[in-house]
Amino acid sequence: MKQKFTPNDLIRFIYKETSTAENLGIKEALSGDINLSEEYNALMGSYTQLPKAKFDPSKNTIQNILRYSENTAVQTQF
Repeated sequence: MKQKFTPNDLIRFIYKETSTAENLGIKEALSGDINLSEEYNALMGSYTQLPKAKFDPSKNTIQNILRYSENTAVQTQF
C-alpha cells in the first residue's frame, strides 16, 4: 500500500525532521509521483529563498551578559 504524503510531511523532510523510515518512503514517493515531486520542488524553492538565521551575538551583547552574570552571581563564603 502506498503512503500518501502531505505538504507537512514534505516540510518536515526538508527540515530533516523525519525518521529514517519516513525518509525512505518520501524519497520513493518523490521518484514515482510527479505531483508530489512538483510540490516538493516548489517548497524547496521557497525554503532556499528564506533568510538564514544567524546565531552570532555582537560583542556588546556578550559583554552585557557577562556583566549581568558577574553582578548577579551568588557569592560563596569559605
